[in-house]
Amino acid sequence: MYRRLIAPGALAASLLLAIPASAADFRPGASGIGDPYYPAYGNGGYDVSHYDLRLKYQPKTDQLEGTATILASSTQDLSRFNLDFGLTASEVRVNGKKAKFATSDVQELEVTPAAGLPKGTPFTVVVTYAGKPSDVKLWGFTSWQRTPDGGVAANEPEAAAWWFPSNDHPLDKATYDVSVAVPDGTQAISNGTLQSQSSKLGWTRFNWRSAHPQATYLSTLAVGKFDITTDRTADGLPVINAYSKDLGANEGAAKASVERTTEVAEWLESLYGKYPFEALGGYVPNVPSSFALETQTRPFYSPKQFANGSNVSVVVHELAHQWYGDSVSVRGWKDIWVNEGFARYAQWLWSEKEGEGTAQELADYTYAQHPADDAFWTVKPGDPGPENQFDAAVYDRGALAVQALRNKVGEKDFFAILKGWPKRYAYGNAGVSDFIGYAEGVSGERLRGLFDTWLFEPSKPSASAGRGASELVEPESWKRIVATNGVHSGH
Repeated sequence: MYRRLIAPGALAASLLLAIPASAADFRPGASGIGDPYYPAYGNGGYDVSHYDLRLKYQPKTDQLEGTATILASSTQDLSRFNLDFGLTASEVRVNGKKAKFATSDVQELEVTPAAGLPKGTPFTVVVTYAGKPSDVKLWGFTSWQRTPDGGVAANEPEAAAWWFPSNDHPLDKATYDVSVAVPDGTQAISNGTLQSQSSKLGWTRFNWRSAHPQATYLSTLAVGKFDITTDRTADGLPVINAYSKDLGANEGAAKASVERTTEVAEWLESLYGKYPFEALGGYVPNVPSSFALETQTRPFYSPKQFANGSNVSVVVHELAHQWYGDSVSVRGWKDIWVNEGFARYAQWLWSEKEGEGTAQELADYTYAQHPADDAFWTVKPGDPGPENQFDAAVYDRGALAVQALRNKVGEKDFFAILKGWPKRYAYGNAGVSDFIGYAEGVSGERLRGLFDTWLFEPSKPSASAGRGASELVEPESWKRIVATNGVHSGH
């Protein structure tokens, strides 16, 4: 018998030529994006660039109907991928062809396209769906709040799954077009700019656009009957504020606070640099919750935030997030301090500006409120764990860390860091370690020991963030700032 000898290299080449492209190593994308705090959140195998949501909502019945068109690219040879979603899908198409789909776990919509998607392939997903968001319980709760005349989607770290399918994690930010039809006399509020509005056969359609990258949890929808105010900033950006018509005794205080949005944003520009988005504003729907949230360009405020009168401090907090949290988003949810520590510290700086207590006085007073055996000091703002992600210590001890940085590096370098950080990571993602490295680079100081003390050691530091005070007096702004504690305690 004759056997032909083939050199190993030639054999490998011939085998590769013999394998058709369709037999490449396609595999399913991961069912989570890899966040240890929330293993099921987000998905692997693809990256979204744009969401186009065409919705119809009936407030009387809480019935939401939608078609979501998702533009994405595969990041691996993809045989199947997941979307995070809680409503009921009736059809899914990938690149125009019907795809198989099934649900699994709490909120996984598993999509199997007719053919595998090679790595680096742009693709389009169209999901047709319907349901009553307030009836959908994921992880034992709903992030959709009913109101007397509509409904609201706003929560952290999860809200999207109740109204559109998505890759639900801040690591995958995208632009948005949100088109919502509601009964005439009712309005639909979302992020960004209102592109158009039209009425037909008893329904009014509102078309909103978010032109900058936006995390899924920062996307919002509010349907109801609102008093709406509009204006433009000195730079020409549209300002849209909305207030439920039935806010009752809280109406005046809510408007007196939120109507100062433009003023607050202009002041924040002096600290953090140019406002990063194409619109701004806020909205106050008639919801029973008590939290506020930095939904991009248009923060959400519960009426209870204004139950004790006007509170511009909470507006400062949520608008500060437009830089720290929205433009620069977390890499993982353990990095929440980069959002909350700096939003709280913005409140301290506003107090300083208003002559109601300096940041140092607020730091000293905060430090003094918690004895060494207080559980407050066991929470590590730099990695608090999912159970403590929105604990008061993340805000207050987090702000103490910022004051400690200010005292360490001096005014010039400190304010250079505040302004340079949002520019360095604009529209992207960054974490605690990135911030520490950035602050060391700007200041030329070794800062890891300082941040270990204030962000990671589960005990009370031996000295306050500042120079201390022989006699502490409650700063005038203290109660208004404390009133915003737990602003993100959504569920």
